[in-house]
Amino acid sequence: MASPKLQRSLGLFQSTVINMIDMVGIGPFITLPIVMGLMGGMYLYAWIAGALLSLVDAMIWSELGAAWPLAGGSYNFLKEAYGRNGMGRMMSFLYVWQTIIQAPLVAASAAIGFSQYLGYLVKLGPAEQKIVSAAVIVLVTILLYRKIDSIGKIAVLLWTGVILTMGWIIVGGIAHGNFLQPLKDINQEFRWEHLASFAFGQACIKSIYSYLGYYNVCHLGAEIKDPGKNIPRSMFISVIGIAILYLAMNTSVGSVIAWQEVKLWQDTGVNNFVVSTFIERLYGQTAANIATVMILWVALASLFAVMLGYSRVPYAAAADGSFFRVFATLHPKRNFPYISLLVLSGFAFVFSLLFRMSDVISGILAMRIVVQFIGQAIGVVLLRQRNGKAGLPYKIPLYPLPVLLAIGMWFFIFYSTGSKVIGSFLAVFGSGLVVYFIYARLQHQWPYKTRGEGELDSGIERIGT
Repeated sequence: MASPKLQRSLGLFQSTVINMIDMVGIGPFITLPIVMGLMGGMYLYAWIAGALLSLVDAMIWSELGAAWPLAGGSYNFLKEAYGRNGMGRMMSFLYVWQTIIQAPLVAASAAIGFSQYLGYLVKLGPAEQKIVSAAVIVLVTILLYRKIDSIGKIAVLLWTGVILTMGWIIVGGIAHGNFLQPLKDINQEFRWEHLASFAFGQACIKSIYSYLGYYNVCHLGAEIKDPGKNIPRSMFISVIGIAILYLAMNTSVGSVIAWQEVKLWQDTGVNNFVVSTFIERLYGQTAANIATVMILWVALASLFAVMLGYSRVPYAAAADGSFFRVFATLHPKRNFPYISLLVLSGFAFVFSLLFRMSDVISGILAMRIVVQFIGQAIGVVLLRQRNGKAGLPYKIPLYPLPVLLAIGMWFFIFYSTGSKVIGSFLAVFGSGLVVYFIYARLQHQWPYKTRGEGELDSGIERIGT
């Protein structure tokens, strides 16, 4: 009997759908009023900046993802870039180490946001909110416990709810008749120094958090059809499509509820359901209740995509012999990494009971920026120097300008997370280093093993070479 293995069953449409439902979770509905409160009339600039960074960073992911379409995404990219028998061992291990913590935090943030927004429909106490968020994690785990082709169909169904929800919000603002007013007022209080301020950095953290997920297709690289073409295409379609939706949604809400009113709510902590209030003012309470249910649907869809993608990361590392072997186990009948899924879901369950939304957004970004985002950007340069660009299915246009721009923007975002969050990142990063060196010593891996003759830094042949 043949051993179970991942199947290439997801085409361009399903890949794009999975990316988009990962991006549009509870994030934009929770962060929209926060960004308005931080930036005032200039709030759209934070969403534009988030779209720009996502688009530039997607170029880096596209070059790497199209060349190495394997389960685990960044795990493979970092290992190949820094040397699979050298420093790449450490970089990829650190990525998996932070993923075991960071991925459940992402899932917990979606579940916590779900329980918070449910408060518009049903009054929940703190303990009841935590029970709801934990139950959502369990529900999504059950939905994911199946074959990848079935998951693709579920993703399309969830994506339909995402598009209908955002479409309703946008059309509602247009029909109100004042849709372009926020664009007319965008420069009313414009100051260049504000774009370099800590407040703008904080606003960008919230907007970028809402864009995260454009690269989810790379985690599923081993399950994508024609990956050399479909991985880059799905990312660019996702980023551009979601950027248009986010800008239109923010403009729509701002045309009905003035940013001054939203800022007052943020300062006093009165209203956390801005989008539901927006629908209520346009169509009444019943419509607002329906819209809130649809927002909760969107949150559930995003959590589904997040757990789907990240469950492949520990699996890929374990299958490669660089993480605990049990994570390499595939379900004997359904061919998916069920151990990895169950472990990440277990951590997400616990985190959803322990943390608040405000605790996790900045932490999610800080833990990923240095090792993953900046590490990959530098990794593209190293790979180009070592292997050249011949045979790459996708090549970054205007190279190396997008790479330099991405590194600079990510450093700005990292600084803006604040000293407390940076300290938490350093604790995770430092503990990962300690564990890696112990593990490497026991396994006789770099730096305790000298690369022998004939061993190559890049041991996986690129697609198209």
